[in-house]
Amino acid sequence: MGSSILTSVKKVCGVAELDTSFDVDLVLHINSVLATLNQLGIGPSEGFAIEDATSLWEDFLDTDTRYNPAKTYVCLRVRLLFDPPSTSYLITAHQDQIRELEWRLNVLREETAWTAPV
Repeated sequence: MGSSILTSVKKVCGVAELDTSFDVDLVLHINSVLATLNQLGIGPSEGFAIEDATSLWEDFLDTDTRYNPAKTYVCLRVRLLFDPPSTSYLITAHQDQIRELEWRLNVLREETAWTAPV
Protein backbone atom coordinates (compact mmCIF):
# COMPACT_ATOMS: atom_id res chain seq x y z
CA MET A 1 0.00 0.00 0.00
CA GLY A 2 1.29 3.47 -0.91
CA SER A 3 1.66 6.47 1.30
CA SER A 4 -0.59 9.52 1.23
CA ILE A 5 0.89 12.80 0.05
CA LEU A 6 -1.12 14.83 2.55
CA THR A 7 -0.33 12.50 5.46
CA SER A 8 3.41 12.63 4.67
CA VAL A 9 3.43 16.40 4.51
CA LYS A 10 1.41 16.66 7.74
CA LYS A 11 3.98 14.51 9.52
CA VAL A 12 6.88 16.68 8.34
CA CYS A 13 5.00 19.82 9.36
CA GLY A 14 4.29 18.42 12.83
CA VAL A 15 0.56 18.06 12.34
CA ALA A 16 -1.09 14.90 13.66
CA GLU A 17 -2.58 12.67 10.99
CA LEU A 18 -6.06 12.83 12.52
CA ASP A 19 -5.98 16.63 12.94
CA THR A 20 -7.84 18.00 9.93
CA SER A 21 -7.91 21.65 11.03
CA PHE A 22 -5.00 22.56 8.72
CA ASP A 23 -5.88 20.33 5.76
CA VAL A 24 -7.24 23.17 3.59
CA ASP A 25 -4.03 25.19 4.04
CA LEU A 26 -1.77 22.19 3.48
CA VAL A 27 -3.66 21.02 0.37
CA LEU A 28 -3.40 24.53 -1.08
CA HIS A 29 0.38 24.64 -0.51
CA ILE A 30 0.90 21.06 -1.71
CA ASN A 31 -0.92 21.78 -4.96
CA SER A 32 1.20 24.88 -5.54
CA VAL A 33 4.39 22.88 -5.07
CA LEU A 34 3.11 20.06 -7.30
CA ALA A 35 2.45 22.67 -10.00
CA THR A 36 6.05 23.86 -9.67
CA LEU A 37 7.27 20.28 -10.06
CA ASN A 38 5.06 19.93 -13.13
CA GLN A 39 6.78 22.99 -14.63
CA LEU A 40 10.10 21.24 -13.99
CA GLY A 41 8.79 18.20 -15.89
CA ILE A 42 8.16 16.01 -12.83
CA GLY A 43 4.88 14.12 -12.48
CA PRO A 44 2.05 13.59 -14.95
CA SER A 45 2.28 15.83 -18.01
CA GLU A 46 -1.35 16.93 -17.58
CA GLY A 47 -0.62 18.14 -14.05
CA PHE A 48 -1.64 16.78 -10.69
CA ALA A 49 -3.57 18.06 -7.68
CA ILE A 50 -4.73 16.52 -4.44
CA GLU A 51 -7.99 17.10 -2.60
CA ASP A 52 -7.50 14.98 0.50
CA ALA A 53 -5.44 12.16 1.99
CA THR A 54 -6.49 9.66 -0.68
CA SER A 55 -3.92 10.87 -3.22
CA LEU A 56 -0.77 8.75 -3.04
CA TRP A 57 2.82 9.48 -3.98
CA GLU A 58 2.56 6.64 -6.48
CA ASP A 59 -0.27 8.50 -8.22
CA PHE A 60 2.06 11.46 -8.73
CA LEU A 61 5.44 9.77 -9.29
CA ASP A 62 4.30 6.37 -10.58
CA THR A 63 6.74 3.69 -9.39
CA ASP A 64 10.01 5.30 -10.52
CA THR A 65 11.99 5.47 -7.27
CA ARG A 66 14.59 7.75 -8.85
CA TYR A 67 12.12 10.59 -8.33
CA ASN A 68 11.80 10.00 -4.57
CA PRO A 69 13.62 13.30 -3.83
CA ALA A 70 10.45 15.00 -5.11
CA LYS A 71 8.79 13.87 -1.87
CA THR A 72 11.38 15.70 0.20
CA TYR A 73 11.07 18.71 -2.10
CA VAL A 74 7.30 18.90 -1.58
CA CYS A 75 7.64 18.53 2.18
CA LEU A 76 10.35 21.19 2.47
CA ARG A 77 8.55 23.71 0.26
CA VAL A 78 5.24 23.21 2.07
CA ARG A 79 6.92 23.48 5.46
CA LEU A 80 8.51 26.78 4.44
CA LEU A 81 5.11 28.08 3.33
CA PHE A 82 3.05 26.64 6.17
CA ASP A 83 5.36 26.93 9.19
CA PRO A 84 8.64 28.67 8.36
CA PRO A 85 11.56 28.32 10.79
CA SER A 86 12.02 31.17 13.24
CA THR A 87 15.66 31.89 12.39
CA SER A 88 17.09 33.19 9.16
CA TYR A 89 19.83 30.53 9.35
CA LEU A 90 17.27 27.71 9.21
CA ILE A 91 15.28 29.43 6.47
CA THR A 92 18.46 29.74 4.39
CA ALA A 93 19.32 26.08 5.06
CA HIS A 94 15.87 24.99 3.87
CA GLN A 95 16.11 27.20 0.80
CA ASP A 96 19.54 25.75 -0.03
CA GLN A 97 18.17 22.21 0.24
CA ILE A 98 15.22 23.15 -1.97
CA ARG A 99 17.50 24.64 -4.65
CA GLU A 100 19.71 21.54 -4.63
CA LEU A 101 16.70 19.24 -4.94
CA GLU A 102 15.35 21.33 -7.82
CA TRP A 103 18.69 21.05 -9.58
CA ARG A 104 18.98 17.30 -8.99
CA LEU A 105 15.41 16.62 -10.09
CA ASN A 106 15.93 18.73 -13.19
CA VAL A 107 19.13 16.84 -14.08
CA LEU A 108 17.37 13.51 -13.53
CA ARG A 109 14.42 14.57 -15.68
CA GLU A 110 16.76 15.67 -18.46
CA GLU A 111 18.50 12.28 -18.33
CA THR A 112 15.29 10.29 -18.41
CA ALA A 113 12.77 12.38 -20.34
CA TRP A 114 14.71 14.92 -22.36
CA THR A 115 13.23 15.93 -25.72
CA ALA A 116 15.10 17.85 -28.37
CA PRO A 117 13.90 21.43 -28.88
CA VAL A 118 11.99 22.00 -32.08
